Formats: sequence, C-alpha cells, structure tokens
Amino acid sequence: MTHFNAKQIKGAQTGDFEFFTFKGWNNETVQGYVVKPVGFKRGKSYPVAFIIHGGPQGAMTNSWSYRWNAQTYAGQGFAVVTINFHGSTGYGQAFTESISGDWGGKPLEDLKAGWNAALSKYKFLDGDRACALGASYGGYMVYWMAGNWNQPWKCFVDHDGVFDARAMYYDTEELWFEEKENGGTQFDHPENYERFNPVNHVKDWRVPMLIVHSGKDFRIPDTQGLGAFTALQRRGIPSKLLHFPDENHWVLKPQNSVQWHETVNAWLKEWTEPQAK
Repeated sequence: MTHFNAKQIKGAQTGDFEFFTFKGWNNETVQGYVVKPVGFKRGKSYPVAFIIHGGPQGAMTNSWSYRWNAQTYAGQGFAVVTINFHGSTGYGQAFTESISGDWGGKPLEDLKAGWNAALSKYKFLDGDRACALGASYGGYMVYWMAGNWNQPWKCFVDHDGVFDARAMYYDTEELWFEEKENGGTQFDHPENYERFNPVNHVKDWRVPMLIVHSGKDFRIPDTQGLGAFTALQRRGIPSKLLHFPDENHWVLKPQNSVQWHETVNAWLKEWTEPQAK
C-alpha cells in the first residue's frame, strides 16, 4: 500500500452502486448494475451512460481500473447502467458459451430487457438523455445497435469495435477466436459471418457516434473503425474519429488515457445536454 497520492485524491468521491436482476433471453435471470452520479440528489433525474462490456466472455463487476471504470462517468454527473448479458462470466459455463454464434441475438435481447428493467426500477435515470458506449465486443454491439436498436439513444461511443465481420476474419491476428465464435472459416460458413454483420445495416444508422481506434490494434485492426467512420460521414451523421497511432487494443499510456476520457466525456455531454437535438 502507498500513500503517495493521498493528498491529490483526498477530495475524490464515488457514486453509490447497486446490482439488480431481471428476466432476459428465454426468461433466464440476468444481472446488471446501476451507479448513481456523484452528488446524487433524490428527486432529480440524470443523463445515462449505458456501458456494454467487451470480451464478450467477460463481465462488468465491482472492480477498479482506469479503463472503463463506471465511477469515471458517475464523477462527470452521469448515472451508469451496465448489463451482464448472455455470454458474460459468472453464471456458469453454459451461460458464457451461449453467445458463440449469436453475437447479435441473445445479448441484444438482454440489453433491451435490462434497459427497460433499469428505467422501471430507478426513477432517477433520464431515458431521454442516454448514450450507449462499449469497446471490443462492446464496440461490435454499438455498431450492431446503430442499425438494430437506435431509437432510445442520443449518441454512441465505439472503441475498437468490429464493423464488418467478413473483413474482420481476414484482418485479425486472433483468427482462432473468429473460427470458434462463428463455427469455422468465413469461406466455409459465410452465412455465420453475415447473420449479425453490422456493415449490412448501415442504411439504418442515424445516431451521432464517436469512434476511437488505435493503429497498433491487431486484434481488431483500425480499418474497422475507419470503415465505420466513412459510413457515418457518407450517411451525413454527426461523427468524430479519435485515432491513437501508438496504442493497441487498449489505451495504456497515461496521457492518451486522459485524452480518451476528455474526448469521450465531452461527446457524452454534448449530446445529453437538455438543449441537444
């Protein structure tokens, strides 16, 4: 343990959090959690950051990090909602494996059900001022939601997401994972790669989006983010691109992390202000 930064963080505050459960896909129990914004006042409503975790075989848990930390959004005045959808860890191996071959199916149903459950349970959530954001698989889901569930959202933030599942197969250095998740190669099973391919739904995109991608990301190469940004620009949708040439699948350098958070927070605030269109 160290007290090196004790003086600097003396005034730091965190928001209260609470786990909740609801009935998701196939009427199965799914977990989510909500974080109240710092300075929470009863009777007031708050804009929402709806965070979608990556992996996809992972989970949002009671943990601490300077990457995708729910408390950073709470500190900016946002309430946070996050869902541990089918494919997440912590429910048993069958639950975790159920996402394979169904990236845009069960998880999306869980996200929709979890969002509705959270709005019903927590009256301080302003469902009319909410943005969805995610990285890696969470970024894939943001692209998928852009064409398949865009109605509730004022903005999206996509970090290192899969935009075109077909091209992803031939670009990634993590080839074994693509074949595991899609039941084989793209040339043997093209239908599996097209079933939930976000690029096929660009014509239905309408929500403003910030895209973040890195030049040394070989897991999901930056051509995926550049392609999605081109799609947004050609569709005439308000959009920005933040590119880190010196980062990989994660933003690890401290000053880059500061720039990441400042850019993401500014984007969320821009589109959730009461006067935002």
